[in-house]
Amino acid sequence: MEENKRVLLGMSGGTDSSVAAMRLLEAGYEVTGVTFRFYELNDSTEYLEDARSLAERLGIQHITYDVREIFHQQIIEYFVQEYMSGHTPVPCTLCNNLLKWPLLAKIADEMGIFHIATGHYVRKVKKEDTYFITYAADSDKDQTFFLWGLKQDILQRMLLPMGDITKVEARAFAAEHGFRKVAMKRDSIGVCFCPMDYRSFLKEWLRRDGSQSQARKDHSRFQSLKRGKFIDEKGNFIAWHEGYPFYTIGQRRGLGIHLNRPVFVKEILPATNEVVLSSLQSLEKTEMFLKDWNIVKEERLLNNPDVIVKIRYRKQENHCTVTITSDNLLYIRLHEPLTAVAPGQAAAFYKDGLLLGGGIIVSSR
Repeated sequence: MEENKRVLLGMSGGTDSSVAAMRLLEAGYEVTGVTFRFYELNDSTEYLEDARSLAERLGIQHITYDVREIFHQQIIEYFVQEYMSGHTPVPCTLCNNLLKWPLLAKIADEMGIFHIATGHYVRKVKKEDTYFITYAADSDKDQTFFLWGLKQDILQRMLLPMGDITKVEARAFAAEHGFRKVAMKRDSIGVCFCPMDYRSFLKEWLRRDGSQSQARKDHSRFQSLKRGKFIDEKGNFIAWHEGYPFYTIGQRRGLGIHLNRPVFVKEILPATNEVVLSSLQSLEKTEMFLKDWNIVKEERLLNNPDVIVKIRYRKQENHCTVTITSDNLLYIRLHEPLTAVAPGQAAAFYKDGLLLGGGIIVSSR
């Protein structure tokens, strides 16, 4: 498609996408807003009305797009299955890379719109004819970690109007333009369909919505929601737990046991409904293997002796070297040990401020 001044903006009804709409208009773009119906917590549709109302005030076209069924199949089912497999899922990463941005591109194509945008706090740069995601001006809100799976066909069309301002500035911008409700909106916290404790969601989902799901059909795994054994690295019994899906690698708090030493979840054994506890030092890993990976530009990442890898949003940065194995996994050799590496987690790579790619952790050692 030939480049034009039209942009399709994902509008959630929140502060960030609302301010993004205002900034795009000020920059001279013809904005169309689309609100995706992914999941409606407690059946609330207030966000739809907020987005429609804002679009009307701004004088822009607004549409809604119902993808609840797809979201249920691709994100919620995945989320449940990962916990039932003893893994740590990354639903926001999958949603952004496989659902939200590709959907924006698809709808934009159908409407003859070249640019696509969201309220993400990230920036984009072009180097050597390649587009890269790079850190936002607001380091506390930076969301680069979630976008490592995007390809060039998406990156070249992205507009990111929130990347060069802070959240404080965004709220002030909305207020100064007469949108006080937008300026005062609370930030969303956690995963959209279970913003607080995933354990409660998992129990309720399996009871209410999971009757036809693969997790429920697998009776042995559903039964594993019952209590099981905490064991040490030698297999010795320590205490009883509530069911293996309710624990994650590296967890210390909320174990419900009291020992005279700190212990952490080292391993989760779904087949026997057991959870292995150990010292923190025992969790240290120096190697990781990744599947479903994406590399933006191989010569910048592979065999580079000083790449940064992150396995958690806004957490520690570790130096590593990345290569590809004969069975097409990414092999990461960590320069210093890293704790709490869990199968299912995402890993994202950076160098000189550029997001170079990432993948899903299969195993570590």
